[in-house]
Amino acid sequence: MRIVYTIHATKKFSDLLMFGIKVTKPQIANAVCRPKYESVDNGNKIGVCDFDEKHNLRVVYKEEKGVIIVITFYIYRKGRYAEY
Repeated sequence: MRIVYTIHATKKFSDLLMFGIKVTKPQIANAVCRPKYESVDNGNKIGVCDFDEKHNLRVVYKEEKGVIIVITFYIYRKGRYAEY
């Protein structure tokens, strides 16, 4: 499945890198295609996968005509959200 990134999501890669956090496109694809947890919020899908021992990667995306559009993504501490 083809994955495209919004301008905001593309900028997040460099924004996080400024803080020493390197997120890769394969990690994003893993969260979308093989999520550890999934949910839906306001019509957008959310995929979650492990980022490291203490953090998860959360990807907010939508699917349109067989294309996955990544809206945003972020790293958060495990246990931050009740369902995880």
